[in-house]
Amino acid sequence: MELTRSRFLALLGGGAAGLAGAALAGCAKAPPPLDTAAADFRERAHGTVDVWCRGGLVGTSEPTVAAFHAAQDRVRIRLTPVPDGMFVTKLATAIRGGRMPDLVDIDVINSAAFVHRGAFADLTPLLEELPYRDRLSPGHLALAKRDGRYYGVPSIADNSALWCNQALLDRAKVSVDDATGSFEGYLEAARAVRGLGKDFYGWYLPGNGSGGLAFTVQPHIWAGGEDLVTGGIGSQRAHIAGNEPLRRTLKFLHTLWRERLMPRDCFSDDGARWTAAFYAGKVAMLPSGYNITFPKAPKALRDDLAVRLLSGPDGGHAFFAGGNNFGIPNGARNPEGAWDFVRFCLTVRRQGTLPAAGMAPVRSDAATPAFRKKYPLAVAPLTAIDSGRAPLALAYNRIFNQNDGPWLAMLRRATFGGEVEQAMREAQQRFDEVLRQGDA
Repeated sequence: MELTRSRFLALLGGGAAGLAGAALAGCAKAPPPLDTAAADFRERAHGTVDVWCRGGLVGTSEPTVAAFHAAQDRVRIRLTPVPDGMFVTKLATAIRGGRMPDLVDIDVINSAAFVHRGAFADLTPLLEELPYRDRLSPGHLALAKRDGRYYGVPSIADNSALWCNQALLDRAKVSVDDATGSFEGYLEAARAVRGLGKDFYGWYLPGNGSGGLAFTVQPHIWAGGEDLVTGGIGSQRAHIAGNEPLRRTLKFLHTLWRERLMPRDCFSDDGARWTAAFYAGKVAMLPSGYNITFPKAPKALRDDLAVRLLSGPDGGHAFFAGGNNFGIPNGARNPEGAWDFVRFCLTVRRQGTLPAAGMAPVRSDAATPAFRKKYPLAVAPLTAIDSGRAPLALAYNRIFNQNDGPWLAMLRRATFGGEVEQAMREAQQRFDEVLRQGDA
């Protein structure tokens, strides 16, 4: 069953007003807000901390827990992996029943629903004390923010970028930097690569994968200075009609398709074949992520790879700041121990190990000389961390991730059908419908 906003609120037991003042389980009351401003909050860290992590990222969480246990003996972590598709439902149910974990490591997009329904503790006093506060990912923090306060902190990053096969571009006599600074550069490079032979292509995208396209196409629009959803929670509207960076992005994608600068497989690919042609050395430029592209890349290809941020129509750059946020639910039994673990996870030393598990740091200063040497292909987003974005919309999944949503319909109609204006008009209406319903 799809977890809509109305079902989410029903699970929390909070109705339209969210958790504040609502009954959670039976006659139980919503837990009072945790006091994280207490002078001795950090000094009380001890005992066992129940941590929920995403099942798909347990390979990242387990080594961190082991390292934390090796570093100290005051706090022990009891780690519970939760399947990604069940995380939101299980957490909402646990909160309603008063059986919430002490800490959740939750997808950054999904974290916003709990932040804006009052489920997570205010971590602003703790965040402000961190000496590296201004080096944390702004994209992650934006989804942890409500009314000027922060109810979560970044955990790990999964950033989008443009992956380039330098050897293929060299054969086409195109430099990576010339190819990746604007749509004109992309098209010139793609045409040059196509000229190498019928089996070579300039670009690839999973044209039937809604979430993958949201991850890699939205940054073009952001780099052009626009958003697709505007306004605050409760009064959001679509910004499709009249959105010039969006129009130019759709026309760019259609040009790639019309001129056969990307394979015909793009039409049906839902993400299952995202990297196949790139790994085979047949595609020069692949919008993707570190976790998707690098771990399984053939060793022969790795030395030829370069990474750049995604460009806007005439320049600029941006990336999708995906990944996780930490949240401490109100009612947690050991919030002090939870925060002790969070601080450990955010150390430069710990953040610097994340690419080994396919993820990226959320601290710009994690890009130390040693990090740059060991993980050169994970550096680009860290050098421009303020360019990272993660859209704030409680209806995000219905709009951007569902394959029957308005985002994919617009992309496919424009990219493969060439009906850019018609696709944008329809999308304006359908985006607004979902936003008006409040994801009901």
